[in-house]
Amino acid sequence: MTQLVDVEGLVRSLPDPELPFLTLDDLGIVRGYVADGRSVRVQLTPTYSGCPALDTIREDVEALLRAHGYDEVQVETVLSPAWTTDWMSEKGKAALAEHGVAPPGPVFVPLSGPLTCPRCGSRDTEELSRFGATACKALHRCRSCREPFEHFKAH
Repeated sequence: MTQLVDVEGLVRSLPDPELPFLTLDDLGIVRGYVADGRSVRVQLTPTYSGCPALDTIREDVEALLRAHGYDEVQVETVLSPAWTTDWMSEKGKAALAEHGVAPPGPVFVPLSGPLTCPRCGSRDTEELSRFGATACKALHRCRSCREPFEHFKAH
């Protein structure tokens, strides 16, 4: 018989399919889990209710837990309370910056002035589009180094 392992640690360590340098823990989308013998129910709150990566995340969670001995795996989407960028880890926010994506600021603090370019550090930046590659990001450009960059929007 396969020994069952730590559900929370496994699920939290899974990479995000859209931003693979972030884990589900970095994003703060794991709400909880209940394991009972060889069955487990995992609760996730997506970054957006229509998040296109949610099906892939669900499949990844199911496959990972089945591979570690759980016969019955249920992944439940929890929409309330709604996810907020305040749930992201500081490690995750730092990883965004390291990968050229401006991290979000606190949700309940108004953004003061332009964003800092994650490439050169300049504050001489401009928004090009309110939406980037995904709805949770906006497209910006640095006027100093002329490089485009995405900003993970606070919400």
